[in-house]
Parts: sequence; C-alpha cells; structure tokens
Amino acid sequence: MDYTANQSGFRQRKLQPNMRLRNSSVDGSDGSQLFEDTSGTGYSNPPAGPQAAGFPAQSILSDPMSNLAMAYGSSLASQGREMVDKNLDRFIPISKLKYYFAVDTVYVGKKLGLLVFPYMHENWEVSYQQDTPVAPRFDVNAPDLYIPTMGFITYVLVAGLALGTQNRFSPELLGVQASSALVWLIIEVLAVLLSLYLVTVNTDLTTIDLLAFSGYKYVGMIVGVVAGLMFGKPAYYLSLLWCCAAIFVFMIRTLRLKLLSEAAAEGRLVRGARNQLRMYLTMSIAAAQPIFMYWLTYHLIR
Repeated sequence: MDYTANQSGFRQRKLQPNMRLRNSSVDGSDGSQLFEDTSGTGYSNPPAGPQAAGFPAQSILSDPMSNLAMAYGSSLASQGREMVDKNLDRFIPISKLKYYFAVDTVYVGKKLGLLVFPYMHENWEVSYQQDTPVAPRFDVNAPDLYIPTMGFITYVLVAGLALGTQNRFSPELLGVQASSALVWLIIEVLAVLLSLYLVTVNTDLTTIDLLAFSGYKYVGMIVGVVAGLMFGKPAYYLSLLWCCAAIFVFMIRTLRLKLLSEAAAEGRLVRGARNQLRMYLTMSIAAAQPIFMYWLTYHLIR
C-alpha cells in the first residue's frame, strides 16, 4: 500500500511540472522555452517562410545554365517564326490579304455587273495613289478575294441543291465536288505561274491576283446552274454561254494591261516575238475560263 501510494505520489509530482510547462507555452507567458513537447500531439509544425516554400523554383531560376537555355530557346522560336513568315510571304503575301478584302456593297454590285456585262466598260486601268493601288472599294478594276471566296462557297451550296433535286445528294459527293473545284483552281493558278516564268514576263501580278481573276468564273457558274434549276437545260446552256463570253472579254481586257507591253497597253500595234507570246498567253488564260465553267457544272443539270 505504501509503494502504491509512493508511486502515485511520484507520478503526481512528475506530471505537475509538465502540465505547467505546456500551459505556459500555450499562454505564451514564458518566452525562454527552447523546445516544445510534441509527444501528446503526434506532429510538429512545418517550417514556414519564403525560403522553404520557394527553394526549388529559386534554385532553378538562379541557375545560369537554365537562363541561357531559356534565352536560346526563345531566340530559336523567334527565328523560326520569322523564317516561316518570310517563306509564306514569298508565295502568298499574307500581310496583303487585308487589301483584297477591303470591299463594300457598292463595289460588289458594280463588280458583279462588270463580270456579267463587261462590254460597255471603257477604262480598265487600276487606279494608283503614290505608287500603291487603291483599295477595291474605291476602284472597280482592282482585284479582290471577297467575290471569289463567296462565289466558291455559293457554288458548293448550289451544287448541293442541284444534287438534292436529283436525289443524288450525299456528304461525300458534295465534298468531292468542292475538293475538285478547289484542286482545279490551284492547278490553273500554278499553270499560269509556270507559263509566266517560261515566257519571262515581267509583271506586277501576284499569286493572289491570279487567284482572284481565276475565281471570278464562279459567278458565271452560279448563274448557269441556277438558271438550269429554274428553267431547265436550255436556260442553263444559254446563260452559261453568255457568262462564258463575258468572262472571256473580262479576262482579255484585264490581263492585257498586266501581261502585254506598255505599247499594247496604250493601244498601239503589238510587235515582236515576245509580245506575241504574251498575247497568246493572255488569250489562253481567258479561253481556259469557259472550259472550267462547263467542266464543273454540266453534270449538275439533267
């Protein structure tokens, strides 16, 4: 009994100082305590501060080799972007696309009328302002990409409508129709570029100009298909024949100022073998438009 009493008394005497220390640490009254007893809680407070939280990132950023690699990678990326932009601008000047879409409603109406009825138009020269051609909305003779783009989309939609009226519509067939028209357009532009290179013609025509001039034929194709759907096959042939003649005259009068010599542009007699080749090339480009118009539309009318 005495041992038990002594043992309990001993424990009571050992526990009281610990309770006083813990209570004093919680209350914050004793600031001289160096260590805290965490045996009762089972965990310790994590170290706080910016060094503990950001040490790995700071060590990486402070590494000179990492900074050098990041700078070298950014320089390579900028050089690659400049190289891609330069090579693209050689064939298709992306920076000039805004000029070809600078149109308005008045220009579109006049241009469509010129494409369908070009016989009464007299002045075919493009206007310039300080050696720079004016925007298409200020000059009906300026080439644009708005009408060819919308013409291509409308042609695909009209082709789908024609196929639907004949119970031949399918997404695959419509995709073939659109892809074939696009491929033939690209082949035409590439053939013209190759011909200009072989004939050694010095002209200010760009690839986008040729793309615009070649895309104007979609207007006549749409007129022919719509007339055939509304009034039958005779109306298709009559309207397509009119539009083919109109696009032929339009291309002759437009391209002769671009491809022929200055003497031909002024209306004087064309002489010399080189000018004869340029004239033949102009007529060939103009004559190819009706062929493509018939090739891409005849199977839509039955």
